[in-house]
Amino acid sequence: MTYQTAMEKKKLESFKKRLEERQVALRKTVSRTEEDGRTADQDTAQDIADRAASSYTKEFLFSQSNNERQLLQMVETALQRIREGGFGECLSCGDEINAKRLEAVPWTRHCIACQEKLEQGLLEQTGD
Repeated sequence: MTYQTAMEKKKLESFKKRLEERQVALRKTVSRTEEDGRTADQDTAQDIADRAASSYTKEFLFSQSNNERQLLQMVETALQRIREGGFGECLSCGDEINAKRLEAVPWTRHCIACQEKLEQGLLEQTGD
């Protein structure tokens, strides 16, 4: 019996809705940030201070876009786990992820114990 089958359907639908809303918002934000990065290049800055500011802005937008794309990937993977029946299970140990953790971070892939091991370098990052 997977955790998802034990999880109330209503609760699972709530997670799915939250994840889908986050997915839509992230897709818009990623697109907007990428567009802002392209327009930062179009400014024809003449002096060195303007070029430095433009370069900093572009690097900041690139970093922000990478973080948003990574989060978007995690959200999309969580939606896939809902469809496949594995939502709420830790990818490392297979145990149930605490309900409060899922409420706070529905795209999480690991239980608290495995997440701490991962952050300490004691656990290898698993792919989905």
